[in-house]
Amino acid sequence: MEHFIQMTTMSDTQSTYSFRVGGFLFSLTLPQRQDVSLLLPSFSAFRCEPEAGEPLLFTFTTEGQSLCLTGSEQMIEQSESDLGLVSLWRSADGYIMQVRHTADAPSHTLLCNDDFTHMSATLHWADPMVSSVLSSMLRMAFAQAILPHGAISLHAAAVVLSGSAYLFMGQSGTGKSTHARLWQQCFPGCLLLNDDNPMLRLHDGQVWAYGTPWSGKTPCYRSEQYRVQGIVRLAQAPHNRFLPAAEVEAFSQLLPGISAIGQHERYYQLMADTLAQVALTVRVGALECLPDEAAARLCVASLA
Repeated sequence: MEHFIQMTTMSDTQSTYSFRVGGFLFSLTLPQRQDVSLLLPSFSAFRCEPEAGEPLLFTFTTEGQSLCLTGSEQMIEQSESDLGLVSLWRSADGYIMQVRHTADAPSHTLLCNDDFTHMSATLHWADPMVSSVLSSMLRMAFAQAILPHGAISLHAAAVVLSGSAYLFMGQSGTGKSTHARLWQQCFPGCLLLNDDNPMLRLHDGQVWAYGTPWSGKTPCYRSEQYRVQGIVRLAQAPHNRFLPAAEVEAFSQLLPGISAIGQHERYYQLMADTLAQVALTVRVGALECLPDEAAARLCVASLA
């Protein structure tokens, strides 16, 4: 049977903090010497006191564990990002995420159980990237842990206009942030909810968008929620044209932006079930567009 080799050391007193994102409560345990407000400034609006009997989505500890791969783990994904080299492994016990900023930098490691209810991280606190690494680990854990609860995390920019949320999806560099800024310029009272990683949740037959602590390079961390009016996949073009999508086509347009581990069959199916309901409930379309105000006006008119 596959297993991890773990060596645990508890060297100092720890403190536990509670956060609520999208209505989901989770806890984070840090060494007491770490100032959570400096380590995770984008999480400040989401700090909370748990209500009596409120269930935890997951627990996340930083226990100073060192972890050695046994060689029996399965590599799922390896990619490069702003954090450096990110590797994801599958084992019999769950998942391992390793992050190394450069070839010479220390490797940060996250160990998750199979249902993403308990996470334990090995972090090198002297690494100048440790705050970003911890935030990204929490983002990955959160995106998987919400899947059994009718919620999904997606790569999109989200704005709010007249009390409703509108989301803009697309590949990196497509112009999601630019389009969000155009809406704010065009429509008085329009505000940015999140610029990179909002959460969607089904509730009473409607789809709601939530702000999160993960907003990419734009500091926008709102602990707020709004009913979703529409979702658009952007594509750069020499013209402005809106193409409505429904059912299967809408599902296909939304799927590439969802955070879910494909090899976790049960969770991936839960994600697909939620996404199918989203595609049936809100207006979805593709916007071929120029980076101009006319594109924003066409978009809002098409989603009304």
